[in-house]
Amino acid sequence: MKTPTLICSEAFGVFLHKHCPVVSERFSPTPWCWGGRLQTLVCAFLKSKPPVTYRNERVRTLDGGQISLDWVDNEANASYPESSTRPTVLILPGLTGNSQQSYVLHAIKQATRHGYRCVVFNNRGVGGEELLTPVTYCAANTSDLELVVQHVKGLYPSSPVLGAGVSMGGMLLLNYLARKRTESGLVAGLTISVPWDALKASASMEEPLNWLLFNKILTVGLCRTVTRHRKILEKVVDIDYVLKSQTIREFDERFTSVLFGYKSCMEYYHDASPGKKLPNTAVPILCLNAADDPFSPQNAFPLSIVQDLPNVALLLTAHGGHIAFLEGLFPRGESYMERLFGQFVQAVFEHSKDINKACGVKEE
Repeated sequence: MKTPTLICSEAFGVFLHKHCPVVSERFSPTPWCWGGRLQTLVCAFLKSKPPVTYRNERVRTLDGGQISLDWVDNEANASYPESSTRPTVLILPGLTGNSQQSYVLHAIKQATRHGYRCVVFNNRGVGGEELLTPVTYCAANTSDLELVVQHVKGLYPSSPVLGAGVSMGGMLLLNYLARKRTESGLVAGLTISVPWDALKASASMEEPLNWLLFNKILTVGLCRTVTRHRKILEKVVDIDYVLKSQTIREFDERFTSVLFGYKSCMEYYHDASPGKKLPNTAVPILCLNAADDPFSPQNAFPLSIVQDLPNVALLLTAHGGHIAFLEGLFPRGESYMERLFGQFVQAVFEHSKDINKACGVKEE
């Protein structure tokens, strides 16, 4: 029952304590669900799934592929009746996730409550659509995300857009923000449970219990996606060899690295790790991590880097696991993670001048 640790500049800290009071609250994990592994597992099985009705759109890519976007337009809200200026939250799910994950549905519930529009960026091949080209996705390749941001901004040029990335989606978001700097098209970023160093994350996930509980299941999910798109992917990779992968690292060595032109998995993991790229970002960013996250080991948190940056805040809890942060005796509904999401998104959209001033961001 410890107050989370907030690492950021003094000015950004003052802003967050004022407009995101949850950062000052004690986080009390579910008493019968204390450890990070248990939090992560219980969340996957117990968390509720609020009903959300999507409008699906498919966007063609330059290489002939397609991306599936799931929209919640929120036309009926009273706060922002004008569609052209309604703030937009762009959500990036995790490694094998899509718009149906419980954490995505809860995030949408938070955002739409305040009158905002949401759009979920489903990575190629996981949103239910067919692969039209032998290209999937990885944490280091930001070209699809760039296309999606351009598409959203093209539809609603007067609407501010905040990017929210979960786990691998957070890695992708941070890599994009670092690459695009002041040209990202986003007003802010929020990440939850980001693996800061892909190699250290991989080592943690290969510890025997973590492999059994998480790594093996995720690897099976990745292989299932490859099997589903076997006909088009067998043109560029040895599918049978890929399907023998027992870990995410083996999958990335045999599939992801090959598909995206890396010499090795090590080279891909170095390129995908966002921690050291944070100094290149140019918008306000809030990152939530738990010290007991089996996917994102504490020894990889970029503490010293964040301390010197005016625009990045790292919020660390002692407990919470991976995309869990469960509270209360029956942790099915809203938790610490959702409250932080709702408060930060509202703070960004309703107090844009204040947050930019606090983070040293020049107004356009």
